[in-house]
Amino acid sequence: MNFELLSAQLPDQLEKIKLQDEPILKQAKRSIILCRSILSEFKKQVLEFGFKSLGDEIKFFKETKQLPLKELIYFSEIHSFEIQFPKADKSAQLKFIRKKIKKLNRFFLYNLDFGQYIKSGSTHFDEEYFTREHLDTFYITTSKFYFQDPDFCTPRDMLLGKYKAYNSLVEYMNHKKLKVKNSLNGSYLNGKQIEKIDWPFTNTDWVEFVYALYAAGLSKNNKLSIVKISKLLQEIFDFEPKDIYKTFQDIKNRKNSRTLFLDQLMTSLLTEMAKSEE
Repeated sequence: MNFELLSAQLPDQLEKIKLQDEPILKQAKRSIILCRSILSEFKKQVLEFGFKSLGDEIKFFKETKQLPLKELIYFSEIHSFEIQFPKADKSAQLKFIRKKIKKLNRFFLYNLDFGQYIKSGSTHFDEEYFTREHLDTFYITTSKFYFQDPDFCTPRDMLLGKYKAYNSLVEYMNHKKLKVKNSLNGSYLNGKQIEKIDWPFTNTDWVEFVYALYAAGLSKNNKLSIVKISKLLQEIFDFEPKDIYKTFQDIKNRKNSRTLFLDQLMTSLLTEMAKSEE
């Protein structure tokens, strides 16, 4: 039987699909077809050859089958999620993502004991969980699959696949939420997560910088308001400004230099230039 060979090839095949840079729905659909094909081949071989020992059966349902099963569930969930995902309205998109994350958290909470069993590397229930003989004893829990093929399923192999897939889905949802918050309308930018830069300065420095860009002509060329410029900068910098207009009034009322931050930037630049000339 070539279980291990088929499973070993799966990551490379999924990576090839990903590298084609297709829309996520198309990528998910192709990945689903691939995983189903592998599981179908697995089933044929299980029915034809069976297992040499109880240990081989446990290893197959707990490890080998999990590779395509986990990816099948993962991409099926993504396909369903993306089809239903709101096409517009940032707040509606974030609400939809939060709802999905809550559902994932409920699953992990409901299956807390099973999760601990898997994470701890325990094996004392493996015979009951991952052999077909006990399918009628340990019933299905928290699963959409209300019927399981007694020749190709065990009491907990589907639950394990779901547990592994949902762990990956949490990461997917967190990335999706970040992209929406970054005003990317939930889409991928070159398939990479955008990471904001920390703003190491003060709120007053932020306001001074925004107004300087506004006054220098950025607003005229792009028809941008003070608030719009600030929001665009927030897509780059991890910072939430406060009281922009009031802070600007405070800047105007300074007794000494009104442009402390800009002066600091100029001094830093001149110092760097001097160093490079040494």
